Amino acid sequence: MSPFETFLWSGFPWLAAAAFIIGVVWRWRTDQFGWTSHSSQIYESRILRLASPLFHWGMMFVIIGHLMGLAIPKSWTTSVGVSETAYHLIATIPGTIAGIAVIVGLVGLIYRRVVNRTVFLATSRSDKVMYLLLGVAILSGFTATVSTQVFGGPHGYDYRETISPWLRQIMVFQANPDLMADVPWEFKVHVVCGFSLIALWPFTRLVHAFSAPVGYVSRPYIVYRSRDARTKAAPRREVAWEQLEVPERELDRRVQRRR
Repeated sequence: MSPFETFLWSGFPWLAAAAFIIGVVWRWRTDQFGWTSHSSQIYESRILRLASPLFHWGMMFVIIGHLMGLAIPKSWTTSVGVSETAYHLIATIPGTIAGIAVIVGLVGLIYRRVVNRTVFLATSRSDKVMYLLLGVAILSGFTATVSTQVFGGPHGYDYRETISPWLRQIMVFQANPDLMADVPWEFKVHVVCGFSLIALWPFTRLVHAFSAPVGYVSRPYIVYRSRDARTKAAPRREVAWEQLEVPERELDRRVQRRR
């Protein structure tokens, strides 16, 4: 293994993780007002209403699949009676469906930004870099799933013997780059793009993923006001209690009669 590959499978993930942690702390301390998704729904909502749920829900299941495949050792699933064939089907079929949903949603989001001029003008350079890395990471992962898992034989490529232990050792600072030597190139591209995306995550709009929408349901509506002087205010509606107002003198009379 060359020195570059050794760095790629040992030092680079740690540098990406350090950039992520430092970036999140820096962004929170210096740019809390920019800690947002920079929603462009006000410019166009028809395509967004279809593409955004597909992308986000699909990505949620993709992340769950990654956590199950990378964090849970192969010996654990074997010990509880899950065979290799059963695990392969459980991981491949839902993963492929979720991957298709993510790709369709991402294509819709990118199409919306390119075709709609207003949305395109609201797209920053960091957004373009983010979409590029995100697209390559998703496509490489989907390509690896289809080529090595769907059409890779009855059990596919057993990444739980190479990539999974490599990543777990990276997490405990005991890197073993030799585990990545014979990994298919599709997975290698996917891993490199994934860690590159992690390194740039805090500096893009993706940082909003770490904001739990606790008060989303109960938050007040955003009121938009026009700057056009020709815009007239909406007519004031009379409420029921205004129609039942009683003059002060008449009210005093009624009170005295009751006494």
